[in-house]
Amino acid sequence: MRRVLGYAAAALLAGWILVPIWFVVVGAFSSVARIYDYPRPPVPDWSLETMTFFVTSAGVPQALLSSVLVAVITGVLTMLLAAPAGYAVARHVFRGADAYRLTILSTRAFPVVVLSIPLAVFFLQWGVYDSVWGVAFMHTALALPFVVLMVSTVFAGVPVDLEEAAQVFGCSRFTAFRRVVVPIAAPGIAGAATFAVLLSYNEVFAASILTLQEPTLPVFVLSGLTQAPLPFRYAGALFLLAPAFLFILLIRKQILGVGGRPTLR
Repeated sequence: MRRVLGYAAAALLAGWILVPIWFVVVGAFSSVARIYDYPRPPVPDWSLETMTFFVTSAGVPQALLSSVLVAVITGVLTMLLAAPAGYAVARHVFRGADAYRLTILSTRAFPVVVLSIPLAVFFLQWGVYDSVWGVAFMHTALALPFVVLMVSTVFAGVPVDLEEAAQVFGCSRFTAFRRVVVPIAAPGIAGAATFAVLLSYNEVFAASILTLQEPTLPVFVLSGLTQAPLPFRYAGALFLLAPAFLFILLIRKQILGVGGRPTLR
């Protein structure tokens, strides 16, 4: 009976999540005229008219490109900073380590609203306001505390004995890290990178504060959502949802732990 209830709860939860997404897909791949039909059809007529209308709308291509560039830069910068920081937190035992981890996380306690004006002034002075790099720097700062803790947990699960064995066979500490630790920790690193990329792609508030003429796609879509026609809303929603699914699909092997293994060659 418990198993039946568990499956029923899982099915309800899956339906709660997937049914709205399905209706977004139906609206995005229906013709413009069919979107206004009532009752709404449960399946699309697989027309690209709505998607074409959205993609060709003024400002959308540039906003989409900005979002992709910001997300990629954020993912790269976050992992370049979080990987060594997480490794240091995981490997070096010192007094107050738990308090230090809490301090890292507490940096997210400062609301972005309070910091928005100083950040805007600072970015204006540095010449990165309303640019891809300015938004990427901000998103990196938002993602970094979480990613550092995620990566440190992953590295803590890699036995130290493997690194020591690699060093016995002539590897330097960095080489042991690169050839032994990183392949084993690749699934967790991929998951952390996914978190950083998706956080950046879907973030709205900081991007709206730091952009004016070059908004990201979420900012562009949400700024005109109340006045936009239904085809624009459906296609915009799909464009905001699709990258998450596509990115996870591309790195699913790393997330599931298939592939990487240590090598000393």
